[in-house]
Amino acid sequence: MKKSVYVESSVVSYFTSRPSCDVVIAGHQTVTVEWWQLGRSAYEVFVSPLVIQEISDGDPLAAEARLEAIAGIPSVLISVDAQPIAEALVSSKAIPANSPRDALHIAIAATQGLDYLLTWNFKHINNANTRLLVSNVVSGFGYACPILCSPEELIGESDVQ
Repeated sequence: MKKSVYVESSVVSYFTSRPSCDVVIAGHQTVTVEWWQLGRSAYEVFVSPLVIQEISDGDPLAAEARLEAIAGIPSVLISVDAQPIAEALVSSKAIPANSPRDALHIAIAATQGLDYLLTWNFKHINNANTRLLVSNVVSGFGYACPILCSPEELIGESDVQ
């Protein structure tokens, strides 16, 4: 059985955006394309209505490209348990109060029982300083916390050329 991956909005954006002049972002874009083309098939991949909402914002042509990229990827539902978990992530300061959507991404992936949450958001989601607190908050609601990681962490040696 394949492991499941919740693809957060930043991954879709990095996959579809034009190459950046910033060397770090360009590297993230390259890794994202590699994972999307070579590694993604090793997993059951999901998005959510929140991802769809976020990638629909902004420039209409860019939004169209992002939406095309996820065409055919199933969208999980946002369970009634997701909002209280997201609120607890914010109230515990695991996620900043000005980023409630980041908390909701984590809560959605957790309540759907997904194995990984794939993101390039190191500031609020995939953050070594808050990872344990995030996991503790989620488990306090009786759910397993998904592994918070970047596409680079899910590329196996056989996936990289």
